[in-house]
Formats: sequence, C-alpha cells, structure tokens
Amino acid sequence: KMAAGAAAGAGAAAAGLWSEVNRCGQNGDFARALKSVNKILQINKDDVTALQCKVVCLIQNGNFKEALGVINTHTKVLTSDVIAFEKAYCEYRLNRIESALKTIQSASQQTDKLKELYGQVLYRLERYDDCLAAYRDLIRNSQDEYEEERKTNLSAVVAAQSTWEKVVPEDLGLREATYELCYNSACALIGQGKLNEAMKKLQKAEELCRQSLSEDSDVTEEDIEAELAIIHGQMAYIMQLQGRTEDALQLYNQIIKLKPTDVGLLAVIANNIITINKDQNVFDSKKKVKLTNAEGVEHKLSKKQLQAIEFNKALLAMYTNQADQCRKLSASLQSQSPEHLLPVLIQAAQLCREKQHAKAVGLLQDFADQHPANAAEIKLTMAQLKIAQGSVTKACMILRSIEELQHKPGMVSALVTMYSHEEDIDSAIEVFTQAIQWYQQHQASQTRAANPKSPVHLSLIREAANFKLKHGRKKEAISDLEELWKQNPKDVHTLAQLISAYSLVDPEKAKVLSKHLPSSDTMSLKVDVDALENSHGATYVRKKAGKLTGDNQQKEQGQGEVKKKKKKKKGKLPKNYDPKVTPDPERWLPMRERSYYRGRKKGKKKDQVGKGTQGSTTTGSELDASRTASSPPTSPRPGSGAAVSAASNVIPPRHQKPAGAPATKKKQQQKKKKGAKGGW
Repeated sequence: KMAAGAAAGAGAAAAGLWSEVNRCGQNGDFARALKSVNKILQINKDDVTALQCKVVCLIQNGNFKEALGVINTHTKVLTSDVIAFEKAYCEYRLNRIESALKTIQSASQQTDKLKELYGQVLYRLERYDDCLAAYRDLIRNSQDEYEEERKTNLSAVVAAQSTWEKVVPEDLGLREATYELCYNSACALIGQGKLNEAMKKLQKAEELCRQSLSEDSDVTEEDIEAELAIIHGQMAYIMQLQGRTEDALQLYNQIIKLKPTDVGLLAVIANNIITINKDQNVFDSKKKVKLTNAEGVEHKLSKKQLQAIEFNKALLAMYTNQADQCRKLSASLQSQSPEHLLPVLIQAAQLCREKQHAKAVGLLQDFADQHPANAAEIKLTMAQLKIAQGSVTKACMILRSIEELQHKPGMVSALVTMYSHEEDIDSAIEVFTQAIQWYQQHQASQTRAANPKSPVHLSLIREAANFKLKHGRKKEAISDLEELWKQNPKDVHTLAQLISAYSLVDPEKAKVLSKHLPSSDTMSLKVDVDALENSHGATYVRKKAGKLTGDNQQKEQGQGEVKKKKKKKKGKLPKNYDPKVTPDPERWLPMRERSYYRGRKKGKKKDQVGKGTQGSTTTGSELDASRTASSPPTSPRPGSGAAVSAASNVIPPRHQKPAGAPATKKKQQQKKKKGAKGGW
C-alpha cells in the first residue's frame, strides 16, 4: 500500500509538472519550462517525451551544443526516428553542415520539417541544383502560411546560380511583392551583367522595405537603416562595377558607420573597399582587413567570396612590402586550389617587385607545364615579363607557342607589330602565312562565324598584302592581292591596289588589268555642286570674274554685305629719321655682330658701388643715394609703418630695382668659400 501510495503521489506531481510545462510552452517561457522538465526527468530519467521537451527547450533558448549533448547521451531512448529533425537542426546551427546532411538522409521518414531543413543544408553546401529541386518540390506539395518564405528561398538559389555559376536564370514567375524577392531578383541580374536593371530592382526593394517596416510603430529609423544596409551595400557594388568608385566608397563607409550586426555584410564591404584602394591608402586597407577576420565570417559567405578575400589579403601584403607574408598566403592559396591562376600570379608579381624576373618566369613556366589547361593565360604573363625586360623576340616565341591563340587576329596583329619593331619582317610575314593557312583549313566551320560576308582569312590576306607593300615585298603582295581579286572580281579597291603594285613591277600587266576598271561614266555620282558649295563644311569660295558695275554691284537679297577691303597703313618712321641720310644697312643685326663694333672701353665703369676689398668703406656721397634728387625711394622696412600714399604718383618700391644691386649680389656670391656648409 505504501508503494502504491508513493506511485500515486509521483504521478500526481508529474501531472502538475506537465501542466506547468504546457503553460510555459504556450507563453514562450522556455526557461521555466526547462526547470519543470528537469523535475520530471528526476522522477523518470528515461521519459522519452520529457527528453524531447528538454531538447526543444534548449534549442529555443539557443543552447544547441547542450541540446545535441542530450541527444547523443540518450541514443537508446532518443532514436533517429524520434529526434532526427532536432538533431539535424542543432548540427546545422553549430555549422556542422555535413553532419546535418547525414542525419537528414539517415532518417527513415522525410517529414516536411526535414525537407525544409534539407533545402537550407544544400544551399549552405552550395549544391544549388539539388537545392532548387528541393524547394520546387516543397512549394508544389505544401499549402500553409510559409509559402512566401519558400519562394524567397527559391529566388535566393536562382540568384546564387547566376552569381557564382554564371547560369542564366529561368523565369520563375514569382510576383515581386516583397523587398526580399526584389533584392534576390537584383542579385540575379547582377550575375548576368544587367547592372542598370539591377539598380532599378534595388531601388524598388528599398521602397518596399521602408513601406513594410514603417507600418510597425515599434520600428525606429535606425532599425530601418540597419535592414536597408544589405540593399545599400549591393547598390554600392553596382556603382563600383560601373566605375563610380567615389560614390561607391562613400556609400560603403556610410554602411560601416551604422555598425551592422551581420559580420558577412561587413566583411564583403571591407573587401570591396580594399579592391578600390588597391596600392593606395594601404593603412585604411589594413584597418578594413580586420573586419574580414571577424568570428563567424567563414559561415556567412560562399567559398568564392572567402577565396576572393584571401587573394586580396595576399595582394595587400605585397603592396605593403610584406614579402614573407605575401609568399605564405599565396602558397596556402595554391595548396587549397592547385589549378587556380591567381596564387601563382601573385607569387610571380612579388618576385618581380624583388627584381627576380628570371625566377618569376621560371615559376610561371613550371605552372604552365603542370597545368596545360591554364597555360594560355600564364604564357601571356610570361610574354609581358619578357617585353618588360626588353626581350621582344623571346616574348614572340612564347606567344607563338600558345596554339589556341596563335591564329586569332588580335594575336597576329600583336606579333606582327612586335616583329616589325625588331625589324624582323620575314618572321612577321611567316605569322601572317601560318594564320591564313589555318583559316583556310577551317574555313567551313570557323571563318564565317563572326562575319559571313567577310571571312577572317580574307581580312588577314588583305592585311598581309598591305604589310608587304609597306615593306617593299611587292611580288609577294601581288600574289595576295590576286587571291583577293579572284575571290571577289567586283572589288574595285583590290583591283586598284593590284594595278598600283604591278605598275612598279610590270607596267604592261598593269595596263592590261586597268581595262577591268569600270568606266568613269558608270562611276559618276550625281552631286549637286551648288548645294555642296553652299554647305557649312565648304571651305572653297568661288571668285567672281571681272568687276561689277552699276546695279550689279548691289547685292542680291539675303546674300549679306561684301566686306570692304582694308587699306594698308603706312609704316611709322623714327622721329629722328632723315630722308637724305642712307639708313645703316646693318641696323637689323645685334650690336655685337656689326662690323664697326669695337667692344666696351676698359677702365670706365659707371657703377662703382661695393668695389674694393671686404671691409673697405666709401665716402658718404657715394652710398647715400637718398641725397640725390633723381634716386628712387627705397622700400620701407617691415614693421616700420611706412606706406605709399594712394594719391601719390610714385611707383611703389617693389616695382623698382636699385642700380647696381644685381652686380653686388653676384660679386658677393663669388667670394663665398666653396667648402662652406650650412650656417647663418
């Protein structure tokens, strides 16, 4: 009886505790609910319902690690079928994404909650195709109040595909009624390069966001600005892509001043500011790098975003002359992504800054040998380094070794220009010949792709002919021009070039070919000569023959007035001009070049100021120029209070120079000792 009474008492106590748990759960007081659950577990430690409630309370309180510990401790009671969602959710929130995926996939029954979480996990793992399929299935088979959130997530997946995988997004037919949907649509447009359209979407998203948040009286203006921070950050990014770096920088700094709680947003903005600064304002860039190192950033950004931040850290280390740090970061990046170009290019750039060009070229050559798929871009960099060293011929050899580019018109043009600079005309012609042969072999599939009316190889033949004519290879040029004329006999321009070339080698042949030129009658153009002469661009004015007399001298209405001819003014003669005296024939020559110049007479110098040895004195009458009536007034000393009267006609002292002052200064400079240094 005593045992039965104890059991009945425990049951009554448990019932009261369960009522407390239920009431606290409905009120959202999960801390008190957790206390009641713990008391229930003291009565029965293996109560499955109580353990489940404890896990839920811990999750609601944000204690994901403790909740996962409870699940792992009671694996016999809390089987995967019972607690699969809670376990996967705790792993997801603890950023154990791979573990969460395994937990979801191992569940025997895929509930709607697990499917929702499965979509989130796939998005974090950047498996966008699978994620898109998961959300489409959820939207198709679910009907509840969370439909708008699912559509938002679906649009986020499409935006990620457009941005990171360069996939052209399909039209989902979503009505952009919320600012989240507008924002995701703008991100997808940015991925396609449609920047103007994306900016309009972001402006619409900002407007919708303000309207949505302003309806809540508890939301302040600061809360609205904090919510708009991510939209403004994307606007600044578009400005940066459009080259409006000053506007972008201003908007980025405004967002940082708001101190948003999203560490991912701050890291992206800081990285973008660093890219704007480049090798300038490196101290500001060093401050911004700290924002990219914040805790939890690696869980907020995609792999490509994190990789871009690490690349910029390496470049910043190079710009700040931290060679060891730059090498360490670039080597780490290369080990993570062995086939990526940027790490090896950063290492080569650092070696070039250290004047180790040969080592840089060797490093690039090793990478090109190990990764042939990326060899083209590496070899272009190698060629650039060779040109910087002055080895143009070696640069040409490297460029010609890039098989997938050697026939491209741009590459042909670059090689011909470089060989011409080195005066290696034979090699330049060989480049033309090889490119023309390649296009002739691939004519059916390649040459007419860009411009069906003008095959690429014919354009190259024309360029080759012009080049050969320019460098005196007339016979070779004639062969090319004949090929062109054969392809298009109606091309008058090619025929004229061919006749011109033959006229220098075989005049008779030129005469024969000239018969193929069209007659002047067929080539005459109907031109209104009067209209042409009266046009604004006409520079030739027809002179009227003969003089006009009588009424003909009056101008017709609307033609304007004829300018009168200006009479030539007679040249002015000197005041002392004497017509009886013959002018000096050497008057236009400088005095020193005239035949009668005898030079200055020695011993008769006008200025004797400051002559003699140092310390010698002269009479007061020689130095006191103020006693003479003709001497100019001296400048007032600073602070003496002397001033020039406004009514005075005397020129201010600063406009005058005392006679002999320059000579005195020159003499004093000559007397200074050569070995004297500094001092007063």
